[in-house]
Amino acid sequence: MPTPTVNLKKTERLIGAPGRIAAVAPRASDTEPRPPAREERPRRIRKLAAGDFLRDQDLTRDELVSLLDLADAVKRHPGDYAQALAGKSIALLFEKPSLRTRLTFEVAMKQMGGGSVFVEGPIGVREPLKDVARNLDRWVEGIVARVFAQTTVEGLAEWSRVPVINALSDSYHPCQALADVETIREHFGQLAGLKLAFIGDGNNVAHSLMLTGLRLGMDFAIGCPDGYDPNPDVVALAESLAAETGGKLEITHDTAEALDGAHVVYTDVWASMGQEQEAVKRKKAFRAFQVSDALFAKARPDAVFMHCLPARRGEEVSDGVMESPRSVIFDQAENRLHAQKALLLMLVG
Repeated sequence: MPTPTVNLKKTERLIGAPGRIAAVAPRASDTEPRPPAREERPRRIRKLAAGDFLRDQDLTRDELVSLLDLADAVKRHPGDYAQALAGKSIALLFEKPSLRTRLTFEVAMKQMGGGSVFVEGPIGVREPLKDVARNLDRWVEGIVARVFAQTTVEGLAEWSRVPVINALSDSYHPCQALADVETIREHFGQLAGLKLAFIGDGNNVAHSLMLTGLRLGMDFAIGCPDGYDPNPDVVALAESLAAETGGKLEITHDTAEALDGAHVVYTDVWASMGQEQEAVKRKKAFRAFQVSDALFAKARPDAVFMHCLPARRGEEVSDGVMESPRSVIFDQAENRLHAQKALLLMLVG
């Protein structure tokens, strides 16, 4: 795609080369996230330096902590932000179906005085993607895209003068990760030193949780079948983050090893949208990776269960675990609203 003639605000984003799966470094106190700002209300909402949120690493660690603090404040004092986005609108461009993502972005804008428009279908087919982006930035203050290819959301950002948010791609699910770490911090009161174990496919959700959790000083382990490891480039970047914060990164094909000492047990569907043709093959490969009651018991006694939803009960997770008192799946779903409010305030507000 040709380079735009205008000088847009975008910054180059790089991922390191693959490396060894190991990261052990001493934890320094100055790398640990601040405790949640339970009652203190932010005096000023900081703007995100990157201008877009296309990948988890577009947020600096300080920006990430500030966003979580803001999400906490918005959740506790929604009235303070009731007109924060008055007169502003976002476009929701969705190539994939959605319940939580679409509704939480729409409700977030409405509850903060703004509006949204929804467009469903492939992006860049009826007319070039660069034309779509340059039309939208004349009408709205932000673009939220739920897409298949990461290059689609990056193309929108390249050609648009307004902020672009990745609401899910086949490579990353950064908005989900924001809500997830907000939920974990609410439950345990901290993030640094906790272990998050992801059981299943090394997919977009695993990538975002790995990058976000390690940046906040968490330990991250993934137990996945052979051949379904996370992307090597994402792993290399995760290693560098772990080295900075003292978090530990572990990739294994042994579920018990991944779950040992885990505070959080997380899973996702075995076949994501666009992988339906692989469903039979994947069901066979992942059979031993179901988060059953017995498997969940291998984590800490106080561990919580998480799932980004929708879930296929009886496949990647048992109904008993989903309905367990230690399941926080609907807290996660609720926090999509608050985390995305904070993200919109920091990008569009």
